[in-house]
Amino acid sequence: MLQRKLTDIEGIKVGHEQDYNGATGSTVILCEEGAVAGVDVEGGSPGTRETALLSPVNRVDKAHGILLSGGSAFGLDAAAGIMEYLEDHNSGFDVGVTKVPIVPGAILFDLGLGDYKARPDKKMGLQACKNAAEDYCKEGTIGAGTGATVGKVLGMERAMKGGLGTYCIQVGELMVGAMVAVNCFGDVINPQTGEIIAGAFTKDGHFVNTEEFMIKEFENQQIKNQENTTIGVVVSNAKFNKAEANKLASMAHDGFARTMRPSHTMVDGDTIFALATGEVECDLDLVGLLAANVMGEAVVRAIKKATSLHGVTSYSDLSRNSYNRCW
Repeated sequence: MLQRKLTDIEGIKVGHEQDYNGATGSTVILCEEGAVAGVDVEGGSPGTRETALLSPVNRVDKAHGILLSGGSAFGLDAAAGIMEYLEDHNSGFDVGVTKVPIVPGAILFDLGLGDYKARPDKKMGLQACKNAAEDYCKEGTIGAGTGATVGKVLGMERAMKGGLGTYCIQVGELMVGAMVAVNCFGDVINPQTGEIIAGAFTKDGHFVNTEEFMIKEFENQQIKNQENTTIGVVVSNAKFNKAEANKLASMAHDGFARTMRPSHTMVDGDTIFALATGEVECDLDLVGLLAANVMGEAVVRAIKKATSLHGVTSYSDLSRNSYNRCW
């Protein structure tokens, strides 16, 4: 099993654009030749576009780009720029007079950090596409992960910095990769040790442990922090139909459950897209288990690669300073 880059999968490009003053940004995964697409939404507060089209009972089976964006529902505007870029590059579903690019997308809530009026828009989506390249797999405080935060059971003042992470592996001819913007309500866990690596922490630097806190304080949880949602995409060169791509997206959510506790809450809009480029015949169960693994690794990398922004503590800050570490 070899470690690769997401953009080593033929036909896949990645681009980011961000506004650090506004603390928001967008990430685009381009597949200009089209890739069979699926989606699975497990969180209770999703913000998405074109997810209904990805149902196996509906007509179009291929997407030409995936948008991951900050900005809450406002950030869905970035998809218009992606569509413009793809149409200009003759990519999309052929309707005779033109080609209509299919660009599903999902957003996370980052309006509580930076300038809430600074939101991803058409211009940012277009620029993310222009920034895209086959080897553009930067991580951390970039793109959709720019304003991401984690561990918000005690509010934003005790949260930590989230970010964008990616991980990809190759087994024989099969390649499976993931990209994720981590902005969860709960803590992020190292699945190898079960220890918290990012989450809500006290003034003396101890991690609170969100699950234990929620159980202990069960009578006082009518209001939870709303600034959440983790969004990602899993990409494979496997050959699947749309129903199988939807199942692949569902299986990849195991990577969320292993690394974010709790995950899939009513104040998270956790969403995963799946893309299959159709080069390798492969068993869905194998690709699914690998998808969960790479998604979990991508979540951990998103935390470890993130840097602080607007005063929000990052994993690297904890590593340098004298906080009580739980890893």
